[in-house]
Amino acid sequence: MNFTKKDLETLNQIIASRRDVRGNNFINKKISKKKLTAILNSALHAPSVGYSQPWRFVIVDDEKREKVYKHFSKSFEKSKLRFRDKPIYNTLKLEGIKESNINIAVYYKKPTKNVLGQTYMKRSGEYSVVCAILNMWLTARAMNIGMGWVSILKPKKVNKIFDIDKKDYKFIAYLCFGYTKEFYDEPELKKLKWEKEKQLQECLLNK
Repeated sequence: MNFTKKDLETLNQIIASRRDVRGNNFINKKISKKKLTAILNSALHAPSVGYSQPWRFVIVDDEKREKVYKHFSKSFEKSKLRFRDKPIYNTLKLEGIKESNINIAVYYKKPTKNVLGQTYMKRSGEYSVVCAILNMWLTARAMNIGMGWVSILKPKKVNKIFDIDKKDYKFIAYLCFGYTKEFYDEPELKKLKWEKEKQLQECLLNK
């Protein structure tokens, strides 16, 4: 299949418009089963080391969502000590666990046999799962559905909530999906001047 210049322009626009959406921007509107399936199916098309397809997804029910939120709240309070030099941190809304329509926990299924391409870079399986997550993020954005990645969580606590055995699976991400009031024209942390945007030249290692 060959793509057109217009296809490339659309893809670039979707990539540039991707945002990490938080609870202050989600609205009360349900995502259809058809669209949720499309988002999950896009993950299945991600590249994976040795075609291992090690991603696993947990659609979170209301009871477990509440438990995850309580754990996040405690973790966020503790994390404030690390950013005492940046008072704005205390005011940030860094999740949308309750406000979003759908929560999905993403896991890496640990291999039980040798995986092609994973002999020396053991974490390449986990990186494959991250590729799947990005597919989900971009597909959701193309549907005008927001996604937020909640990372102020302790994997051990999350595993306990979902009764997941860490010997078999590794927690990778907790994702929140929902329709939004708007998509910001720039990333929120850029607008807040949390960090300066890096240009391409700054990301090149000249050795």
